Formats: sequence, structure tokens, C-alpha cells
Amino acid sequence: MELLNKYERKLGWLSFPGLLRYYALFHVMVFLLQIVRPEIGQLLEFDRAKIFSGELWRLVTFLFSTSGFGGQGAFAVVFLFFMVMVSFMMSDSLEQSWGVFRATMFYYAGFIGLLAANFLYANPMPGSGFFVYTSAFFAFATLHPRVEFLMFFILPVQVRWLGFIGGGFLLLGLLAQPWYIGFLLLGFGNYLMWAGIPAMRGQARVIEAAGRNKKFTQKKKTSGEAFHECANCGRTEVSDPELHFRMADDGKEYCEEHLKS
Repeated sequence: MELLNKYERKLGWLSFPGLLRYYALFHVMVFLLQIVRPEIGQLLEFDRAKIFSGELWRLVTFLFSTSGFGGQGAFAVVFLFFMVMVSFMMSDSLEQSWGVFRATMFYYAGFIGLLAANFLYANPMPGSGFFVYTSAFFAFATLHPRVEFLMFFILPVQVRWLGFIGGGFLLLGLLAQPWYIGFLLLGFGNYLMWAGIPAMRGQARVIEAAGRNKKFTQKKKTSGEAFHECANCGRTEVSDPELHFRMADDGKEYCEEHLKS
């Protein structure tokens, strides 16, 4: 991330405000086209052999291809509607948190990672372009974990719990097909670099600071240094916090029990 800050002035022209918004709108457009031409999804999906034979548009169009998604009726329409609404919100939030340039680089890194993953694996993953939304959602949940969504318009759920659930499903899928770990690392590499690893480092620093504070407090409690000390019994306000001390006529300090004597 420091590298991005260093080169932002030189590469600022790459910034694309609202990139995730436009990305979602492209998905909507393809979804609507599939209603008229159901085969269009297959024309846009990633196909290594056809790319090498000259169908270079697939290097880009696979990102917003929705093959296998367009013919699901009302449920698909509702799902797509909420996906677009959440995408708009995440787009604005990530740009406010990171700035337009860093948020744009986040999406570009996701695109490149997915392109590399589909090239490396013999069986490309249909609909892998949706990973962009998932990585953005994980980043949003990491940066703003206490934001609440209304599940079924009734139940308020903090976004961090939805993130944990989404991560759990990914883990289950990975357990079923462990050879796809490389695909997931490339597909979610942008999340790890922009949000996941920085969050873990921040949490580690918090834990380390809490440990240092605890050690300091314990050392302070067990140390023999004290402001008050009874000249008779040697007790202090550290060893006995409820004890009161007074100065006697001989110029020495005593606790309440030995002051009269």
C-alpha cells in the first residue's frame, strides 16, 4: 500500500471513480441480453482455446459474463437487484476509505488475478467475475465490520458476521476441491493485500500493545516502589491499597494501626 501512495501521482490517470458501479451495470446489461439471447453467456465466458484462436474479447468479457445465471426467473432478478444496490454502497464506501486511486487499483488487481487464475487452471471457473463482488464485500466487512444489513428486511445483522459466513462457505468449497486453492488465492489476492493482511497486522499490534500494557501493570503492582511505607510494619499502598498513612511527630510515616504506638 505504501508503494501505491508513492506512485499515485504518476499513475493517477488510471483512477476510475465508481468502477464497481459500472462493473455491476455491465452485469445487468449482460443479464438482460441473455433473456433475449440465452447463448450470449457462452460467447462471453473464458475459453482458453478460443482466445488463442482469435476471440480476444473473452479476456475482458468473462468478467461480467453471467452464463448459467440468466434463466432463473424472478429470483435471479431480485438477487441481481440487491447485488447492484450493495455494489453501489460498497463502491462509495471503499473509495471514501482508500481514495479513488487505491480503490481502483484494488479492482484492477482483482481483474488481473482472475485472468491469471483462469489461464493457469485447465478448467476455468464459469462466472468467476462474481469474485470481484465477493472480494469487495470482504474488504467492506473488514473496514466497516459493525455496519448492519437488514436480512429479509427484518433481522439486523452486522456485516462482519456475513463476512464470516461467506468465508466459511469458501472454506467448505476449498475442502471439497482443495486443488482450487491457487485459484482462490489469485481471485482474492487483492483482498489479502488491500484489507486482509493489513487488518491482521493491525490486530497483531493491538494484541502486542495490550500485552505490553498488561506486563507494565503487573510489574508496577509487584514492584517494591511505593510512595507511602509504614516505618513499623513496612506495608505500602501497593501491598495494601486500602491502608491509610500519616506522618508522626518523629518525622516518620506510619499506617493507621501503628500511628498511635
